Amino acid sequence: MDRLREEAAITVEVDGRRDLAGLPVARVRPTDPGSLPRLRARLEDAGIPTFEADLRHAYRFLVERGLRAGVEIEGRSVVSPDDPDLLVFRNPRLSPADVRFESRTLSLDIETTPDASEVFAISLVGCGVEEVHLLSPVPVEGAVVHADERELLRALVLAVRRLDPDVILGWNVVDFDLRVLARRAARLRVALDLGREPGAPRFEQDSGYTRSSRVEIPGRMVLDGIGLVRDAMRLPDYRLDTVARAVLGRGKRIDADVPDASAEIQRLRREDPRALVAYNLEDARLVGEILAAEGLLDLAVERSRLSGMQLDRVGASIASFDLLYLPELHRRGVVAPNVRADRTDAVVQGGAVLEPRPGLFRDVAVYDFKSLYPSLIRTFQLDPLAHARAAASPGTDAIEAPNGARFAREGGILPGIVEHFLASRDAARSRGDRHADQAIKIMMNAMFGVLGAAACRFFDPEIANAITGFGQQTLSWTREAIEGCGYDVLYGDTDSVFVRLRGGEPGVGATAEAEALRVRVEQAIVERIRSGFGVEPRLVLELEHVLARFFLPRVRGGAGGSKKRYAGWVDGRLLVVGLESVRRDWPAVARRLQEGMLERIFTDRDPAPFVGEVVARVRAGELDDELVYAKRVRKGSLDGYASAPPHVQAARKAGGTRGGVVRWVVTRSGPEPVLPGRPLPERIDREHYVTRVLEPVADAIFAESGGSFGEAIGRPKQLALL
Repeated sequence: MDRLREEAAITVEVDGRRDLAGLPVARVRPTDPGSLPRLRARLEDAGIPTFEADLRHAYRFLVERGLRAGVEIEGRSVVSPDDPDLLVFRNPRLSPADVRFESRTLSLDIETTPDASEVFAISLVGCGVEEVHLLSPVPVEGAVVHADERELLRALVLAVRRLDPDVILGWNVVDFDLRVLARRAARLRVALDLGREPGAPRFEQDSGYTRSSRVEIPGRMVLDGIGLVRDAMRLPDYRLDTVARAVLGRGKRIDADVPDASAEIQRLRREDPRALVAYNLEDARLVGEILAAEGLLDLAVERSRLSGMQLDRVGASIASFDLLYLPELHRRGVVAPNVRADRTDAVVQGGAVLEPRPGLFRDVAVYDFKSLYPSLIRTFQLDPLAHARAAASPGTDAIEAPNGARFAREGGILPGIVEHFLASRDAARSRGDRHADQAIKIMMNAMFGVLGAAACRFFDPEIANAITGFGQQTLSWTREAIEGCGYDVLYGDTDSVFVRLRGGEPGVGATAEAEALRVRVEQAIVERIRSGFGVEPRLVLELEHVLARFFLPRVRGGAGGSKKRYAGWVDGRLLVVGLESVRRDWPAVARRLQEGMLERIFTDRDPAPFVGEVVARVRAGELDDELVYAKRVRKGSLDGYASAPPHVQAARKAGGTRGGVVRWVVTRSGPEPVLPGRPLPERIDREHYVTRVLEPVADAIFAESGGSFGEAIGRPKQLALL
């Protein structure tokens, strides 16, 4: 500590703590937390490593006390001078608590001029009210009118403080509504004190690859509906109208045939302010109803309770891992490394995929390992601390993974965290709490992913690849056990296998046969792990489905089976994975044809007449609305594309888009964009859809069931040359 000898405002302790390698460390406490970056840089410039010196002071406080979403406060309080309903505690004692409460939510939506240089309408829905504040020189039914924009903004502040929501919701509420309100309030010199304490909204942007925007309002949370929906649902795009129609069956109030929504809003302001009020109010309603219908706010709350992250950061998996792992690490007297800025993400091998056998089959059992990666973590002690301890003691007996990584047989932290989560998930399922179930599943999956992310302080490709390596080994052993019982494995992927049942045994149904095979296979794997590694397996093989019919397509233009693409018939319903009918970038007509054909084949009906009917309707223009392609422009600029694929051509014709979803149809003159509120382009090339969309989809199924697309639509056969 000679390097810090002249530093007066610090204390140095040597209290027996060690780093992951087992080396002793000293604890340096600055009187001023703000001096920590300077001290860290000084030590590192001298070649002295530091540990956990990059943790923000507030997060260190939470970590060291095990505080998460709920806290118990013990101490004396006084009434806030700014708000008689608020209590102020000074230096209270905080301890963890399991807190559940019903949050008060308020949905916010604004309307502005096209350049956002003026806010003229603000709707608020929630906390028992539905109200619209409107700029208007005359009264307007259904609205509270204001003479000027400054008065409008002041009314907003008073309304939010009066309604006192815990959570403010909206659609693009951070990057549009609140940013515009903050900019206009600053310009008009209005204090935008929307919180429970004075202070303007403070905008932040996460440093991760998502670059998510957040806003801090004292005493309240702000949640953007777009982010919550995007995390939970796959949709062609995430415009409010698209999501509302998918979830609620209704969209925004402006008619779909209006060519320019922005211009229509301005027209309503001039000519029909009552309709503008209704439009503004409905937008705010839709946000709350979407989140309620899908339970997304409840899901965010459960994720916050599990990880300890605030509601607007529940998707921050690396920070969540720190809050879960570091307290347990500290209890063992160990400190973690800093995050290194010079690292890059590692290549982590994926799950095993068994070669598929294409065809149509009857009675196929689908087996799935319950929470495979978390179960492997528990079984083999796959954990950063266990890995470090094995490395520090090379001569000791350790568990060796397929990739050569070694792990101490006891003392790991991650297995205990996972075990707690699994028990909590079983309890959530037992009580029918789907939000807690989903939240725990998300958290457990994230625990594996962060170990391969360079931004994680516990980044270690050896651990991540040990987990996937054990997964690959497990799937291989599963196939060997199944084939050893005399059954054929049709396909396998990561944690699932598809097995053709033999049938024919008198008095034994397909489900009973599948369950008997499951017991034999699970026992074979358990014994193999016990004998090979000397550990108690935590793997559970479940019978997920017995499919009455099963379809595995071939690779287009090849003889082998296509991976991650299949369909089945179970309990009178169609199960589809990876095929064109569930792909967002294929026209809806592909889904119509594919699912219709599969349903008919799986129920022993001839699909050919149905194929002919669909083709006839496409050619007649009856299904034009189902011919729209959709694809996201992923590059930052359309100029970044060396070639011009159809979606880029359409985007350029639409005036360009950045990071958005482009919708287009193929016309006789090439791809043409489909724009919101406008009719479909003319001269659609319907034969393109017959030959490039419907024919390959149909022939992939006909190849296994017999027949052909040409025969189904009555296409004349070519005569063979003699």
